[in-house]
Amino acid sequence: MPVRSPRPPSARAPFLAEQNPPPAWFGAYLSRLRETYAPELPPPRPFPDPLGGLIRTILSQQNTRRVAQRQWEVLTATYPQWEAALLDGPDGIEATLKSAGGGLSRMKADYIYGILAHLEEQHGALSLRFLREFPHTPQGHEQARAALAALPGVGHKTVALVLLFDLRRPAMPVDGNMERAAKRLELVPAAWNSHKVERWYAEVVPGDWETRFALHISGVRHGRDTCRSKHPLCPACPLREFCPSAAIFELGAVGEAGPPELAG
Repeated sequence: MPVRSPRPPSARAPFLAEQNPPPAWFGAYLSRLRETYAPELPPPRPFPDPLGGLIRTILSQQNTRRVAQRQWEVLTATYPQWEAALLDGPDGIEATLKSAGGGLSRMKADYIYGILAHLEEQHGALSLRFLREFPHTPQGHEQARAALAALPGVGHKTVALVLLFDLRRPAMPVDGNMERAAKRLELVPAAWNSHKVERWYAEVVPGDWETRFALHISGVRHGRDTCRSKHPLCPACPLREFCPSAAIFELGAVGEAGPPELAG
């Protein structure tokens, strides 16, 4: 069962799964995604300190994987210790990021500096290793989540990614690829925002770390490689039999090409 944070009865939000229960084929959805895109799971990220994972996640926002990795390499070469980045300030961090290319350098520099300054002020050390001291229980997961969410500029999706990838805790981050596919499958209403979609997944997906890690990895790959924003590859989709959108996209493709007897 999914991990749910305890709330007083008077403050309990209605569970989205009660409003929008998963379909009977939801188990097949999980297993097919994993079998197709992640039969062997990659290892969790190797950062010795979760602070490295958090900063790397910030760099990935609205960046390609290649650019984010280049920024990370330049950043850590320039600042072998995070204390040096704190001393250099947001202007220096911004210049370092700009030298590696990529966008939103000022915003990300402000986020990184704000996190470092917060850790120095509140904890006296530029580290998030203390997050690993919380027990691997529902209460411990919520304590780690709350500590990350208290950092300046760290939103719910970044929190979930760090929990899942760097702390091996059963968070359920949902990126744009997963959200798009979920709406095409009509797992969730099209009008739901990303936060609501993530809450729904957190309620309906089994609460163990491996299942959630596998779903995130395979769900992102499915949206990126098959259920693409433009020209999805519906005939090759492992979920095609469940998808009410497939016929619409395939009909549109025929319409663009013209009837078979006239095409070419």
